[in-house]
Amino acid sequence: MKILVISKRVWIGILLCAAILCIGLILFFAAREPGSEAVEPTMATVDSYELNAIPVMSRLVPVYRVERNDKAIALTIDAAWSADKTAQILDILDRYGIKATFFLCGVWVKAYPDMVKEIAARGHEIGNHSLTHPHMNRLSADEIRKELTDLDDEIEALTGARTKLFRAPFGEYNDTVVSTVRDMGYEVVQWNLDTVDWKEGRSPETILNAVLPKLSSGSIILSHNNGYGIETYLPKLIEQALSEGYRFVTISELLPDGERSVDNNGLCRPKS
Repeated sequence: MKILVISKRVWIGILLCAAILCIGLILFFAAREPGSEAVEPTMATVDSYELNAIPVMSRLVPVYRVERNDKAIALTIDAAWSADKTAQILDILDRYGIKATFFLCGVWVKAYPDMVKEIAARGHEIGNHSLTHPHMNRLSADEIRKELTDLDDEIEALTGARTKLFRAPFGEYNDTVVSTVRDMGYEVVQWNLDTVDWKEGRSPETILNAVLPKLSSGSIILSHNNGYGIETYLPKLIEQALSEGYRFVTISELLPDGERSVDNNGLCRPKS
């Protein structure tokens, strides 16, 4: 019977390969961001989507949720394509007397300037969603600043006010994005509850079941201005949340006054 003998050199090679594999896995997971499995449409086509990334403990993190105990929550609506449902959404919000935060993209602002004015006129908050809806992770600090500044120039020309909140396209960010945007005086805002209403075929019941059971004080809900079924699910979502004692506020109202901190899980609280 032959006995297989593995030389010291072979053992060293095996151990080195295993170590490289482990390091690769660690780097892979460390490159992913905190958040949900949310997705958002590209500007090129509403049929093209990219997965939002998952948390990394060592990186700068945007606001995903706010530490509160008063049942205040925020509805956010991203506008990056089309506007045929925006008037309905505004009417629904008026019906229940609530204010939302609309994150507007530059292409949308250029296409629908009257809608931008109407959103502001009805008392809703407007946030910056970038000028061209790029992959922010691929931009330099100067390019990031230009994306926000140029869009704010257009929003200010229409509404008379600049924005103070930013949401990255595709939910993508890195340390450069977060630090650059915060240095400009904006807060970077994500979400902890996603309606996934960009996805065709999701019933209003599916959306409500995905959001309502997870509601808690300080939650930030993501919807889209042209989301599938939003005209049907939004009234039900609002009614149920109100019946449970929640109240809707804008993101600026949800955030703590003064200095604040954001932990590795995206929980924002007053800075101690």
